[in-house]
Amino acid sequence: MPINESGYTYCHEHLHIDLSKQKGDDDCKLDQFELISAELKALKTRGVFNIVEVTNKFMGRNPQFIEALTKETQMNILCSTGFYIEGFFPNALKQMSVVDIANTMIHEIDNGIDDSNLRASVIGEIGSSHNVFTDTERKVFEGAAIAHLETGCPISTHTSFSTMAKSQVELLRNMKVNLNNVSIGHCDLRDNFDDILWLLDQGCYVQFDTIGKNDYYPDAKRIAVIDSLIRRGYADRVMLSMDITRKSHLKENGGLGFCYLIDHFVPMLLERGIQQQYIDLMLKHNPANFFGTTQK
Repeated sequence: MPINESGYTYCHEHLHIDLSKQKGDDDCKLDQFELISAELKALKTRGVFNIVEVTNKFMGRNPQFIEALTKETQMNILCSTGFYIEGFFPNALKQMSVVDIANTMIHEIDNGIDDSNLRASVIGEIGSSHNVFTDTERKVFEGAAIAHLETGCPISTHTSFSTMAKSQVELLRNMKVNLNNVSIGHCDLRDNFDDILWLLDQGCYVQFDTIGKNDYYPDAKRIAVIDSLIRRGYADRVMLSMDITRKSHLKENGGLGFCYLIDHFVPMLLERGIQQQYIDLMLKHNPANFFGTTQK
């Protein structure tokens, strides 16, 4: 079952990730099983039944950790395949052909992830750097397009500080990807309303997926943009998440925790005057449509 349509979905999260070596910061190794498990159980009591886990192989993905979390919490976790961004690529990737890159993704979708019982059902998070789309990043997107066309799995992207989304879309469109199967990540990290409208008009979904990261962009502005999109008729293309990546993001470690979106952000949406039907669209129906169906 790709998605449990009876509950809410966080569209872009990490449950085990390790970027500590590249960033020189142990806080960037999110691996505390008991704390994460407790937070997922708390999420389930709030109606969140699905987590789209967008950690791919060279971001510190740990399929056995995810299998144990699934067993412990009964959370439905969708796994991903792909390569992240420049600076986090394996050295061999630069020499790989686009077809070879595609085949590594297809293998994890069709045959499974490493030595586990998990299969990827999402191609992500694949990304571009801040204001730059490197040659290797472009190769990854071309490979992702081939893998999508072969398997039908949706594509979830990473934009560094909400930049380069147009270039991502244009590349995927040139590769004959139906843009209804593309969700652009991190659209909520700067003032870029016109860019978001352009993405939506191409048929993409957009992710407001760094909720709670007020140091980057305040939640008050996120809510204002979401409200404006709803008023313009785009509610059926917006999805929400938090992109938790650090130990310090967890509640027990002094962070906001996974429940912040439900416990604090949703009440802020309601206070703004956004009706419950739109919250259900963004957290339930849109993810079910995007991650649960494909349109080749």
